[in-house]
Amino acid sequence: MAKREKRTRYDIYADVLEAIRRNAPCTLTRASYGARMPVDRAKKVISRLERAGFIRVELIGGRKHYVLAPLGAKFLELYRRLKALLALLEGGEERADQT
Repeated sequence: MAKREKRTRYDIYADVLEAIRRNAPCTLTRASYGARMPVDRAKKVISRLERAGFIRVELIGGRKHYVLAPLGAKFLELYRRLKALLALLEGGEERADQT
């Protein structure tokens, strides 16, 4: 099995936000499994994302569920765009439309 690269803090934020987007409304456990991280660490990340306004909490049946806020969706969009641009730099590929 190939060794995975260590994720940056921003990779983890993106993974948690993506898990919440895919499974919304999403419980802590579902977000943790979706982001491939332990529940205790996911709880800290989710708390930080909530304080920053990237996700919102909804109470459903007396339990906390998380949904992606507009700021979180914007982060995911910009993260994907930046990651694609960085891949171009790392791969050394040149764009066809350069003069």
